[in-house]
Amino acid sequence: MSRIGVLGAGAWGTALAISLARRGGHFVVLWSFLPELTEEMMRTGVNSLFLPGYAVPADVLFTSDLAAAVEGADIVLCVTPSEHLRGVLGQIAPLLTYEQIVVSATKGLEETSLLRMSQVIASVVENPCGVLSGPSFAAEVAAGIPTAIVAAGVPAVAQAIQKACSSPTLRLYTNEDVTGVELGGALKNVIALAAGIVHGLDLGNNAAAALITRGIAEITRLAVACGGRRQTLAGLSGLGDLVLTCTGSLSRNRMVGIELAKGHRLSEILEGMNGKVAEGVLSTAAALGLAARYEVEMPITEQMDAILHRGKSPKVAIHELMTRPGKDE
Repeated sequence: MSRIGVLGAGAWGTALAISLARRGGHFVVLWSFLPELTEEMMRTGVNSLFLPGYAVPADVLFTSDLAAAVEGADIVLCVTPSEHLRGVLGQIAPLLTYEQIVVSATKGLEETSLLRMSQVIASVVENPCGVLSGPSFAAEVAAGIPTAIVAAGVPAVAQAIQKACSSPTLRLYTNEDVTGVELGGALKNVIALAAGIVHGLDLGNNAAAALITRGIAEITRLAVACGGRRQTLAGLSGLGDLVLTCTGSLSRNRMVGIELAKGHRLSEILEGMNGKVAEGVLSTAAALGLAARYEVEMPITEQMDAILHRGKSPKVAIHELMTRPGKDE
């Protein structure tokens, strides 16, 4: 049996641990930085804080000891929030051997450095690195509902991830375009915030369709400028993930946008999420930083940043988007 360490017991990390254990052939260790959550999962077999209602298979080992999660693992699956990834990597770096594959399943950008998650990994450890991304709500993966996602990396790494994680309910495609896959996953969260605002303001289906379409256009512009492939953004980790996150009721980023449209303050919204993360809040400023570096126009992202960080009215932002000078599509 192979051994997989899952670092991060949020909803997505827990769902991946459930999926990996359910398919068989793995010894799965799920690490949480909260000892009290680890103790509860040991006692009940359920992550009531982040993924209530879904039993974790009994053969999953729960731990708050990073060494226990990492040592001997064939694959180390990082599912921590983007702002904590570097810190966790710094702790596990001395424990890793070169043969271990480190995989990012976090859809975000590091706010200060503007680095993608695989770049953060590469800056801390020298291990083979891959990425897991695509349209995937944690609750549906945990429930065994059919889902298709992407394993990105050099062919040998992407194929190893594909082999380890694929199951009858979780289908993985491989892709060598790590840049495109990661930026699709990170930037769609920004557009999903805007989609929540459109929904919260009751602007209708026409506006939602326009937002998604123009959203993928600006995501693609930036991804290509950063070295990604245009066709990647038309796939699962681009358009697929964008549509899901902009329209699905389980999307945390969309929910934040809905609450902003109701006039609630961002700090109040985040406080009410009880530790759950909406990566788009952090990724918006980082996306604009990348856009400035590569001289890429991102009007939706600019307006979203003004709403999040400068108190701009969502209605004013929508009006300004609609009254921009005419453009070719």
